[in-house]
Amino acid sequence: MFLKIFLISLSTITNKNHKGKGSVIMNDKMSKVKDEVWNYFKDSQYIFLATSEENQPRVRPVTLIYFDKKFWFTTGSNDNKVAQIQKNPKIEFCLMVKKEDRQGYVRGTGLAKIVKGKEQKGKIAKQCDFFSDFWESPDDPDYTLIELSINEIEYLKPNEINVCKFKI
Repeated sequence: MFLKIFLISLSTITNKNHKGKGSVIMNDKMSKVKDEVWNYFKDSQYIFLATSEENQPRVRPVTLIYFDKKFWFTTGSNDNKVAQIQKNPKIEFCLMVKKEDRQGYVRGTGLAKIVKGKEQKGKIAKQCDFFSDFWESPDDPDYTLIELSINEIEYLKPNEINVCKFKI
C-alpha cells in the first residue's frame, strides 16, 4: 500500500474551498480522508494523465497499474508521452470518482520515470491483462514502462465543494 504508507505519516492536510481559502483538518478526520482516497485505487483503473509539450499541456487516458507498492503505466515507445516525459518528467493524473450519482476526483502530482530494467518490465507485463494485445514480450522494443512517483494528492469528495490537498 505505497500511497497509504506515506499518507499515514502526515499530521495535517489542508481543506480548500473553491476560492482557495484553507483550513487545517486534524488527525481523526485526516485518517478518514486518507482511507477514503486510498479505497478508490485498484490494481488497475483508467486515469487521465497530463504531461507537457513545450508550453502546452497534453492530457490522455491511460491505465494506471498499482503493483509492488508503486504506480505504473505501459505505453508504446514511440508515443508522444514518452518524448514529453523525457523532456519534462512532471506529471499530473486525475482519477474520476463516483459515489451514488455524485462525481468527484483524486488528482495526483509528481514525476514520471521511464523504466529500463528488464526484470521490472517483465513483472509489470505479467500484471497487465491487456499486455499481449499490444506487445509480443517484455523485450518488445515498442514496450515502454513508466513509473509514477506521486508527491501530492488533491481530493474532491463526491457531492462537496471543498478540496483536500496533502503532501505525500
